[in-house]
Amino acid sequence: MTTTVTTRTVRYPADGLTMVGHLALPAGTGRRPAVLIGPEGPGLSDAVRERADALAELGYVALAFDINGGRWIADPQEMLARALPLLDDPERMRAIGHAALDVLLAEPRTDPDRIAAVGYGTGGAIGLELGREGYPLRAIGTVNGLVTGRPGEAANIACPVWAGVGSEDPIMPAERRDAFAAEMQAAGVDWRLTVYGGAQHAFHHPTADHEVLPGVAHHPRQAARAWQDVLALLAECLPLGEQAGRAS
Repeated sequence: MTTTVTTRTVRYPADGLTMVGHLALPAGTGRRPAVLIGPEGPGLSDAVRERADALAELGYVALAFDINGGRWIADPQEMLARALPLLDDPERMRAIGHAALDVLLAEPRTDPDRIAAVGYGTGGAIGLELGREGYPLRAIGTVNGLVTGRPGEAANIACPVWAGVGSEDPIMPAERRDAFAAEMQAAGVDWRLTVYGGAQHAFHHPTADHEVLPGVAHHPRQAARAWQDVLALLAECLPLGEQAGRAS
């Protein structure tokens, strides 16, 4: 059954910018488990906002957070000029993640002890950095954001990690996948990696195509599978049934 979802735009400071996030609340009044959902390098899109709404329909509080001050950066070179230095700076990524967490924790419907982070590209890397810092997340999911961290810090991740990537992704090639897997395994993380056959970078995003950046293309079938894998991660690690007995 579809629930009534309430949404609102939230503005908050981070990384020297005014971020413009999208908060989606499920029906009811009680506290619910919550999910941070982060976008890829160009910024927060309608596709990611709609995923937040879909999570709220299931019963989660969901915040689609921003990374570019309310902008969708369509020009590939401009996007890379912002995203690449950010991905090389764990402290900046963590600060952006914490600013979003502050918004989520300020929402009375959020259960502060039951938060997961899911993200795409840069947004997924930010979720991983929150885990490497030791923030007590219940789960981390990342699609295309297989960025390794500083030596030893992955041992601070205390929740399951799921990562998804396209087999034909030139930005996340086999050697990067192998480095990520080695980092997680050496740290003793409960991790899994799903490789989606035939998919390229940003395969999850419906507007991605080769005119945006070489090696970027939407793959509808694998995008649907990746979303189901995200939902399976949340069902395992952040089950809504645990809310029984609380106000709803």
